[in-house]
Amino acid sequence: MANLVEATSQQQFEDFLAKAGKCLTVVHFQAAWAPQCGQMNDVMAELAKEHTHTTFVKLEAEAVPEVSEKYEIASVPTFLFFKGGQKVDRLDGAHAPELSKIVQRLAVAGGPARGESSPTEDLNQRLKKLINAAPCMLFMKGSPQEPRCGFSRQIVALLKEHNIQFSSFDILSDDGVRQGLKTYSNWPTYPQLYANGELLGGLDIVKELAESGELENTCPKTVTLEHRLKSVINQSPVMLFMKGNKEAAKCGFSRQILEIMNGAGVEYDTFDILQDEEVRQGLKTYSNWPTYPQLYVKGELIGGLDIVKELKESGDLASVLRGES
Repeated sequence: MANLVEATSQQQFEDFLAKAGKCLTVVHFQAAWAPQCGQMNDVMAELAKEHTHTTFVKLEAEAVPEVSEKYEIASVPTFLFFKGGQKVDRLDGAHAPELSKIVQRLAVAGGPARGESSPTEDLNQRLKKLINAAPCMLFMKGSPQEPRCGFSRQIVALLKEHNIQFSSFDILSDDGVRQGLKTYSNWPTYPQLYANGELLGGLDIVKELAESGELENTCPKTVTLEHRLKSVINQSPVMLFMKGNKEAAKCGFSRQILEIMNGAGVEYDTFDILQDEEVRQGLKTYSNWPTYPQLYVKGELIGGLDIVKELKESGDLASVLRGES
């Protein structure tokens, strides 16, 4: 079926959006290990027969992480709806009737999928979530490691010079956020710095705060995050940082490590990194370990899923979890 396709890379995903033009594109973020995703694929196949001008895209969420991260996919199945390359709606979970309803309304009427919310309202909610993702949040061009404009480079240097802990968002990666945040905050340029959910301003304002000595009092210092991370890591002798929790893993890697941990016969606690962007980003740097899940025993990093698998196969996992080796 020509309008039911699969994207296996970011480039393929972007190509499908571009080819669809102003027509509706429905993207199913799925996982092979989740049976409900298979059921929803069957629903999509039926919808594809009915809506021949709509493109239905299947995308393995964990196999194309750059796309999943960009659109904040925290669980599967999740459906995103695009028109003209812009996201216009979202559906989380396996809700076949709601999926059919959204496709019908967007494909035919082209309006908001659900009467109680509009794309603008959905964007504002997302912007609010991003702004509050960390106590100090910087919206910039590029990343702190690779700023992509002079103003962004200068503000990153200032924040680092004054030992300010901050998270960042690359506005070049999401035009909806880039344009929407200008209106939302009534601030027309970038970079933009927020503290505790409130806009401080751009580069000039941050320079003035630095010169007056107020910057350190306005934003949290790095040591604050380090202390917090140490506290969370040591809140239990065995701590697992994962996507989801013991009752509901939200990615395949987390699900696999839970199965291994549950079979080891050792008590452990978990921390859902999807619920705390500051910990999620900060722990990568703190431990110099770029992915999740991450397992700690008595405050020391053991590693991720591959390391835990190796320990299980060698028979050393239980003793490591008890801190005996």
